Amino acid sequence: MPVRVKTYLQERGINPSMQRVAVMHYLLNYFTHPTVDEIYSNLSKSMPTLSKTTVYNTLKVLVENGAALQLTIDEKNTRYDGNTHPHAHFICLGCGKVHDVEGVNLAAVDKTDHNGLQITETQVYYKGYCEECQKELTNRLID
Repeated sequence: MPVRVKTYLQERGINPSMQRVAVMHYLLNYFTHPTVDEIYSNLSKSMPTLSKTTVYNTLKVLVENGAALQLTIDEKNTRYDGNTHPHAHFICLGCGKVHDVEGVNLAAVDKTDHNGLQITETQVYYKGYCEECQKELTNRLID
């Protein structure tokens, strides 16, 4: 069932401007965990007045209101995810693609109190090689 982006934003207290709807729609329909540059590059083709600053500001609002996740899995780029349900991420050290990893028990971390610390967010990242990159590595070793 497709998500109505305007309603999705309004339910999270976000004013659904044209730019916010476009960015959120992109995140909900492309599961590549894009960077600001990737989002801007793809959306500016159909929205020539869109600025990179607007994309940054929009993503900040989306993250602050729980409509998107900000991922720091990649040391070089901040990435964004429209899937806000608890899940882990995997980054391939070969190709750099980020994948969702379902089935990880993130609830195992009690978020209420740890020695006076209140945990508000948990992010779990795995790093390694995807199947395609594993095959490339194996082929290089064989050759």
